[in-house]
Amino acid sequence: MPFTFSALPDAPKAARRPATITVHGTDLHDDYGWLRADNWQEAMRAPDRLPADIAAYLTAENAYYDRAMADTTDLQARLVAEMRGRIKEDDSSVPRPNGPYAYGVRYDDGAEYPVFVRTPREGGTAEVMLDVNAVAAAENYFQLGTTEVSPDHRTLAWAADVNGSEFHRLTFRDLTTGADLDYHISDVGSVAWADGRTLLYVRVDARHHPNQVYRHTLGTDPATDVLVYTEADTRYHVGVHRLRSGAFVAISTGMNDENEISVIPTADPTAAPQVIEPRTTGLEYDIEHQGDAFLILTNADGAQDFKVMTAPVATPARDHWTDLIPHEEGRMIVGIAAYRDWTIWTERRNALPRICYVRADEPISAARSIAFDEEAYSLGSDPSPEYDTDSFRFTYSSPTTPGQVYDYDLSTGMRRLRKTTEIPSGHDPADYVTVRTAAPSHDGALVPVTILYHKNTRLDGKAPCLLYGYGSYGASMPASFSANRLSLVNRGFIYAIAHVRGGEELGRNWYEAAKFGGKPNTFHDFIAVARQLIADRYTDRGRIVIQGGSAGGLLVGAALNMAPELWAGAIADVPFVDVLTTILDDTLPLTPGEWSQWGNPIESRQAFDDIRGYSPYDNVTMQAYPPILVTAGVSDPRVTYWEPAKWVARLRALKTDENILMLRTNMTSGHFGRSGRFAALEDAARSYAFALKAVGADLSST
Repeated sequence: MPFTFSALPDAPKAARRPATITVHGTDLHDDYGWLRADNWQEAMRAPDRLPADIAAYLTAENAYYDRAMADTTDLQARLVAEMRGRIKEDDSSVPRPNGPYAYGVRYDDGAEYPVFVRTPREGGTAEVMLDVNAVAAAENYFQLGTTEVSPDHRTLAWAADVNGSEFHRLTFRDLTTGADLDYHISDVGSVAWADGRTLLYVRVDARHHPNQVYRHTLGTDPATDVLVYTEADTRYHVGVHRLRSGAFVAISTGMNDENEISVIPTADPTAAPQVIEPRTTGLEYDIEHQGDAFLILTNADGAQDFKVMTAPVATPARDHWTDLIPHEEGRMIVGIAAYRDWTIWTERRNALPRICYVRADEPISAARSIAFDEEAYSLGSDPSPEYDTDSFRFTYSSPTTPGQVYDYDLSTGMRRLRKTTEIPSGHDPADYVTVRTAAPSHDGALVPVTILYHKNTRLDGKAPCLLYGYGSYGASMPASFSANRLSLVNRGFIYAIAHVRGGEELGRNWYEAAKFGGKPNTFHDFIAVARQLIADRYTDRGRIVIQGGSAGGLLVGAALNMAPELWAGAIADVPFVDVLTTILDDTLPLTPGEWSQWGNPIESRQAFDDIRGYSPYDNVTMQAYPPILVTAGVSDPRVTYWEPAKWVARLRALKTDENILMLRTNMTSGHFGRSGRFAALEDAARSYAFALKAVGADLSST
């Protein structure tokens, strides 16, 4: 018989410890601010240092979750087994030629983590560079960070996070001996080799702000490393990378909608960084090097959907920029790659990507593109690390088609399929239907929707639906394949992705329309998609489970406050829900850089009022809410654990229904949940089991 999802007795109740602050003459009352530990930075690195009262509350919530979901234990095991059955356990990537070797990764049967290997380019025995399983064996949590091989192919720089805090430790491995050098560098962000002995790297400070660039000489004491650059503006985050030509290392510093790039010639890595163009309000740009010019992807001169310009290497300032690929409204250029003889770019039109290319000595009018046939699909651009080549790699998938890897010969236009993701338990794309449609939002804007369902699912308005959304920072949701998703679709679910404003699916305007005071457009779009799915008889009111993570959790929280009657349930993964408090706190690592998205409520009364008007935590009211599952991670530096914890505490105190409300906090990891390709399946199984229970599925036979 179907299960209902009512609250269990004795749900945890966080203590009320009222506190008030006054901002812009408005009193903000918060009963649960105490859940933010005074030593949160320490606890992020060492979760067992969390104060006893906070740890006790989170542990009680976890125990409540375990009780409430106990009847799904067998279902979760079945879900994990079938999702694992879709993973080829002894898998390997398509080797990537680079210099004298072809580099790749493989997964051994049953292994959680990859093994990095390389083979002589002309053939021979594979050499193991790094077995991640071996270095992860002693850790409860392990997430590999950057891996960069030196230009002389003798040294591997590799970094790892062992607690989910995203503070990475950098290690150097001698690829001749296979042994790591006897020292490490702590709290490292990105790294870039200048030559075989010189490396530039970014240090992350105690507030998790990547703000300093150092130069390291291999084999020397890191204490003697030279400080190359310091970023004083807390809104700006710093990164380094080596340009494909090998002639420069770039130092990129910026926030979401504004940046600045400097370059250092690899021929003289001790040279002072040269700024391409000083930071200017609203100016964004990225660079590639080609011959005697830089290619510059930018929004300069009002190019809202971006264009590509060139500048001489000798005089790269904006005064010398000239158009190469002109701006075209509605055609969003999202990335460029420069080879010696080719310029390649990825663009997006009408929520679908495509890849274009042209010879460096040809006019842009001679550009060609790579065509695809499906109604909705996803592309990944994977240029060669080599500069002098005609080979370009890309990945392709769709909601029905597993991932494919292609090598494309730019000189002949011939594509070669190198790999199709194998689904060992079997998969026939013909069993599934993908539809791209649109829903009119509150102001008439048409919101793209990608829909996936099994061909045997009846479209009579009775099917359950999982509706997913994000809608922030210009991040576009790809119409890609997910093997895990089939576990719901095969059980009769409609799976829908709402391409709401806040992403860039329809160009930069689609993103800009959901910033600052326009942020509610994201939420209205999401609700409009749900209503259109109901009108088109894909599903019905009270049959839709909504899901989103991080800023997508903000979307879920707002949709719950605005239209709780539509939903059968909600899954909010590490949700950014205490928006006003967080964006008012400039001591948090990400806050200053966020003001370009949400406004600065410290300085602006308008921004304060805008955020207060939609922040999920501040808008919980005495009304009925559907069943809700919320996740958090103690080590999370992006959405700190107390945001979801406070939100759950407030919901539980105010909501008027008898539906379940659960908070599951991972006490040993951060923003991205469990690490490892199989361990992560357990997180997916929990979400899917919740969705099935929320729509009243018979858990014993599902």
